[in-house]
Amino acid sequence: MEDKQILSITEITRQIKGTLELGFSDVWIQGEISNFKLHSSGHLYFTLKDEGSQISAVMWRGRASTMLFRPTDGMKVIAKGRISVYEPRGSYQIDCYQLQPVGIGELQKAFELLKQKLYSEGLFDEEYKKPLPPYPQKIGVITSPTGAAVHDIISVLSRRQPSVEVIVIPVKVQGIGAAEEIVEAVELCNQKKLVDVLIVGRGGGSLEDLWAFNEEIVARVIFASEIPVISAVGHEIDFSISDFVADLRAPTPSAAAELVVKDKNELVEIIRNFQYTLSENIKYSITEKRKAIQHIIESYYFNRPLDLVRQKSQQLDEVDRRLSTSMHHYYKHIKQRTSTLQHRIQSLNPKQILKRGYAIVKQKGKIVSLVQSMEQHSSAEIEMHDGFADVKILTKREHNGKKRNS
Repeated sequence: MEDKQILSITEITRQIKGTLELGFSDVWIQGEISNFKLHSSGHLYFTLKDEGSQISAVMWRGRASTMLFRPTDGMKVIAKGRISVYEPRGSYQIDCYQLQPVGIGELQKAFELLKQKLYSEGLFDEEYKKPLPPYPQKIGVITSPTGAAVHDIISVLSRRQPSVEVIVIPVKVQGIGAAEEIVEAVELCNQKKLVDVLIVGRGGGSLEDLWAFNEEIVARVIFASEIPVISAVGHEIDFSISDFVADLRAPTPSAAAELVVKDKNELVEIIRNFQYTLSENIKYSITEKRKAIQHIIESYYFNRPLDLVRQKSQQLDEVDRRLSTSMHHYYKHIKQRTSTLQHRIQSLNPKQILKRGYAIVKQKGKIVSLVQSMEQHSSAEIEMHDGFADVKILTKREHNGKKRNS
């Protein structure tokens, strides 16, 4: 053992590191991305794998920011870089300088998969499309501040409607981080209620160039926007996911500017037509009112008001006559009913009954109606229709002649 050189873990790791990094300083490898992660620092961490093996991979922020597409799990790519060793873990990895999809097919496949997913969720349905305001005062433009698109939009808006206010929200429109900046811009406009309508887009380019507008996070923030959104990505033949979820798709940024505002000359013509229509309606209304007034002036009743008064007076007399007749008949009927009731009441008066030969017998101030209740050999008072008589009860008899003894 004394003749052997014993190395520490750090020393052997550094020797391996030097050997690997010198021997694999510029390599191209192909594989499928998995475990993709965009760190808050801007660095990309992921794994490249094939059927038999896998290797860790990293791409630093400076290089990642120049990429034209956003890597996703399952995407097949070709990576250019060098093999490096991460000493704390003693693991090797590929430090990527460049990353590109394996042909356009991978991006197109990702595009179709996301398109089908969002379609099945209803994000493309017409019922969710918001109408554009007919006369917006503030228009937001989310795009690159240095691209041709922003200049085209401002130029068209200035020509068609110079009074409108244009607010440009500058963002990256391609590469890593572009999608996140677009999302933040749309959310900011909604939170602050900055504008009446939004134009989101950029000029033309390849599928890789336009990929930020095919990101799911961009599609969902456009769909959720309370402010109407016009998607204006690329040229007329280019279609992006944002086109399908937006409230309106414009074939180009310039076309978006033309769709969002009416031309000032068109507005002037609309105002002139409105003014003409209003003037004609007022003239027609005045003419009709004049005819109505003239008809009244020429009418019989307007020229012969006394005749009208006489007719109304005659109608009043007729009403008075009918009312008097009705009241007379009603009074006569009431009088007859009253007389009948008086006769009925009079016939029920006990005094009238006494005139027919009947009498009222009282003992001790109380009316006696039964023979058996009378006290024999006592005095009684008999009331007849013309006066009273005092009597003494000698005997009592029933109707059959039989005497009753008290």
